[in-house]
Amino acid sequence: MIIYKAKDYKDMSRRAAGIVAAQIMLKPDCVLGLATGSSPVGLYQNLVEQYKNGDLDFSKVTSVNLDEYKGIGPDHDQSYRKFMNTNLFDHVNIEPSRTFVPNGLEEDSALACDAYEQVIQNTGGIDLQLLGIGNNGHIGFNEPGDAFKCGTHCVKLTQSTIEANKRFFASEADVPRYAYTMGIRGIMQAGKILLIASGRAKAQALKDALYGPVTPSVPASILQLHKDVVVVADEEALELIEG
Repeated sequence: MIIYKAKDYKDMSRRAAGIVAAQIMLKPDCVLGLATGSSPVGLYQNLVEQYKNGDLDFSKVTSVNLDEYKGIGPDHDQSYRKFMNTNLFDHVNIEPSRTFVPNGLEEDSALACDAYEQVIQNTGGIDLQLLGIGNNGHIGFNEPGDAFKCGTHCVKLTQSTIEANKRFFASEADVPRYAYTMGIRGIMQAGKILLIASGRAKAQALKDALYGPVTPSVPASILQLHKDVVVVADEEALELIEG
């Protein structure tokens, strides 16, 4: 595991974008596992800028997103499909048919999860998986629990996650209570993992994930067992980690 300390969010975003850009340059037809939330917004802005400058070509890239709220369609303002379109896909030359997000409108959870698991397999494998980390140590929507969930599954969101996400909705009551998420197996099978974190609110989760015991009560701790993890975090997120 390699840890890069960035000065602030802007520096973190620039450094992390450089790692993603390098993956695309080295393998133009790579498969990127992508994440949503506030953490990767700056990273995506950097990638868009590089594309507009003629330094990046997304035409052969395939993307597989980590998760989607259950009960929300792709046109909903807070859907993760809408997020990806707004922050990345609409601004680069990626082929829409090669951008995948779980189907939040599929009411049958087993059907939705099986379908997305097949999507992941059909890509041939994720080359680089981008991850943020929740305040409770979740990755994707793999929430703390008694066991690691291997495959794509429907998860009931914890109250801490609902609290963290309510700022994106009109009220807490509007936040979906369930989501479809890639499981730990899909994440861990990626060739490379890029974990980003910014802000003091992530400091304890990051410390527990990187230096605590490997436990499903801190889902991100499983990353300690992966062969190729790069962490890019700012000074505040790393303030509880010495060195």
